[in-house]
Amino acid sequence: MAGTREARAIADQLAADGIDAVASLAGVTDEPGLYPIQTRRGGFGGEEAQERFVKMGKFEAVIDATHPFATQISSRTLTIARRLGLRHLRVLRPAWQAQDGDRWHNVTTQDDVDKLVPKGARVFLATGAQSIDEWSKFAEGRTLFCRRVDRTNDPFPYDGSWIIGQPPFVFAYEMRLLKTYAVDWVVARNSGGPTRAKLDAARALGRPVALLERPAMLECDHVQSAQEALAWLTKQNA
Repeated sequence: MAGTREARAIADQLAADGIDAVASLAGVTDEPGLYPIQTRRGGFGGEEAQERFVKMGKFEAVIDATHPFATQISSRTLTIARRLGLRHLRVLRPAWQAQDGDRWHNVTTQDDVDKLVPKGARVFLATGAQSIDEWSKFAEGRTLFCRRVDRTNDPFPYDGSWIIGQPPFVFAYEMRLLKTYAVDWVVARNSGGPTRAKLDAARALGRPVALLERPAMLECDHVQSAQEALAWLTKQNA
């Protein structure tokens, strides 16, 4: 189960080792990039369809390297793996930790964000374009700017605009973005990983951040890196 840097690193090594594997992408962008192994793209169409796909693939192990906030697909994947008796591993990179000077406000829900960020604020909503519809209540009385990878003809649904950009987003780029759009607040999810430049830029400019904490971890085997996932797979095949 792919879609992250960790998933790509795992796929690269599996291809190099000649291991038969399939990457599954959610298909939330028009150009997700090529994986060096067989790749399927798009939703499964529900739990039964996903289980049918897994059965037809005759897989022996499942590595879930989806986004830390992809709770629905992760929970469903674990349920299916257990039901079919497949070995299962969740890859979860470490969460970000606050540094000196950060003005982070850790929150658990969108209602918490709504209570925290004042009306009239100009907000960089760094939670992904696919979740934009979930922020309709929060958008009332605020100006939002949300980044997306793909260009779209769809109008931005709130006061504000889309920001089109391709990762990786370096510190200088994020500094320029926050200044150009006169951002007062940053709203982000604690996804972890190396792409924290927006948080570093917020710290440098003294901007507060509403940081959504991660969902509860599933009760299953976990590792934090692609290297650990590959070591786990090697051990399973020993």
